[in-house]
Amino acid sequence: MLTTRPELTGDFGMVASTHWLASAAGMSVLERGGNAFDAAAAAGFVLQVVEPHLNGPGGEVPILLWSEDEQRVHVVAGQGVAPAAATIERFTDLGLDAVPGTGLLAATVPGAFGGWLHMLQRWGTWRLADVLEYAIGYAERGIPVLPQITSTIATVAPMFRTDWPTSAQTWLPGGAPPAPGTLFTRPELAATYARLVTEAQARSGTRDGQLTAARDIWYEGFVAEQIAAFCADTAWPDTSGQAHGGLLTGDDLARWEPSVEEPVTFDYHGYTVCKTGPWGQGPVFLQQLALLAGFDLSQAGHLSADWVHTVVECAKLAFADREAWYGDPRHTAVPVEELLSPAYNDARRALIADTASLELRPGSPGGRAPVLADPVPVSRPVGAAAGVIGEPTVRVDGLTRGDTCHVDVADRWGNMVSATPSGGWLQSSPTIPGLGFCLTTRAQMFWLQPDLPNSLRPGARPRTTLSPSFALREGRPWLAFGTPGGDQQDQWSLNFFLSVVHAEPNLQAAIDAPAFHSAHFPSSFYPREARTGVLVVEDRLDPAVVAELRRRGHDVDLAGEWSLGRLSAVARDGGALRAAANPRGAQGYAVGR
Repeated sequence: MLTTRPELTGDFGMVASTHWLASAAGMSVLERGGNAFDAAAAAGFVLQVVEPHLNGPGGEVPILLWSEDEQRVHVVAGQGVAPAAATIERFTDLGLDAVPGTGLLAATVPGAFGGWLHMLQRWGTWRLADVLEYAIGYAERGIPVLPQITSTIATVAPMFRTDWPTSAQTWLPGGAPPAPGTLFTRPELAATYARLVTEAQARSGTRDGQLTAARDIWYEGFVAEQIAAFCADTAWPDTSGQAHGGLLTGDDLARWEPSVEEPVTFDYHGYTVCKTGPWGQGPVFLQQLALLAGFDLSQAGHLSADWVHTVVECAKLAFADREAWYGDPRHTAVPVEELLSPAYNDARRALIADTASLELRPGSPGGRAPVLADPVPVSRPVGAAAGVIGEPTVRVDGLTRGDTCHVDVADRWGNMVSATPSGGWLQSSPTIPGLGFCLTTRAQMFWLQPDLPNSLRPGARPRTTLSPSFALREGRPWLAFGTPGGDQQDQWSLNFFLSVVHAEPNLQAAIDAPAFHSAHFPSSFYPREARTGVLVVEDRLDPAVVAELRRRGHDVDLAGEWSLGRLSAVARDGGALRAAANPRGAQGYAVGR
């Protein structure tokens, strides 16, 4: 079977991620005796340095993990919450009808650090200094600049120079974006993490004590103090066209802790798929499986017109339910059991026709009437700010393409991790001087319309798109996988999973296969655009299939031959390990032996 690169096989350990340096760091940890949780944390912190346009220390991370000692899957919710002062009334009093896509108003508590540290402390074995050594080293000595980093900085450079001077100081060395391939250092970030280690070691001589101290320092010490002061004392232009300060306070940071939760699961063709709760979009993957369970994809043929049409029409129904029902279950009732029930999905499946639906059709689980948000007429500001909307890759024309980071790890002892860090992108909000990073803008995913599941509420988690995936086979860990991509994450990763189950057991072949997704439903990101009936496909899809999909009413958008998804995966088959990573963009990499 011809693939872009080999599927890796071995029995010692595997790491696959969206950047080769993160994968190499994770594998180095495994080689030095660390377990999957140590390796994933080290790789996650490296991703903050090597993919700063896609994630950062001020972002968030959901993690799915299998603990071989505990024989179970856990979800670590490293997703921060809205500040106590973040009420709908506070925003409407400012004349806003949507949370801005950039700037300080959209900040939630940065949960990535707490999420990584909680996983490391509970299941890992390494000390904080050893885990952070890789990220500090790259920040001090420099990382080779990706072309995407250069283009992102170049796009927002005029705004940095005019409106966000602290970002200009960080990201425009010598007044210009760093050139691709050159080494780019992050001295302030390196100093932040180095100080964190030093202060944690001063407080305790034990591994556990140092990790507890580091968490306290981040959320109550000098890091929290500088974040709170920056939000309170400064105001910066954002996508609203106005200048705003932030609502995040030291109390918000001190009160927040990551949580460990049970996964939401669904059984499909002998596999148990595990996802986050509905504070993320993860259950939408499961509902697509519940709908697809009534079709014979194997009979349809991999990537045939029947296959693509069926998958896309199921996605439209599941994502319509996401829009109507998902939110933080601590603050709103989400009918997850009904949404995944056989009876409900039998009724929903009957809506699928031979032609493409052009409607957004949420269902009524338990007989309750769905409520969708009113369309928000957001006008894009003129000038530099127009180029920084959405998640999080920006282009000169102002359009965006969802992207973030992902890492998967399997070790020799049976542990496995799937994590999707994101947020705190260099273009999301002004860089905080003295810390060297910026804050997440994840609150843009809330609605300012009251009484919706995902309405803005103080202390609530926004319904994010971040969606790592995990699958069991016969109750044993089998596959950890995921992709960046905003709303597309649970479409591209579903494509991969269906390929592995029904057609391409070779992980690399399944990743290499032509990808597609629907853009039919509202985006989760400012300014919430939807492209009714649009089906985006890679040009490598059979032209005859494309023609048939158009005949069936799909508005097919050809996106380039290798343009959709940045998947990675690791698998365990008995004592054997496998891994693969995405060739698109010549950046993702898998390492193992």
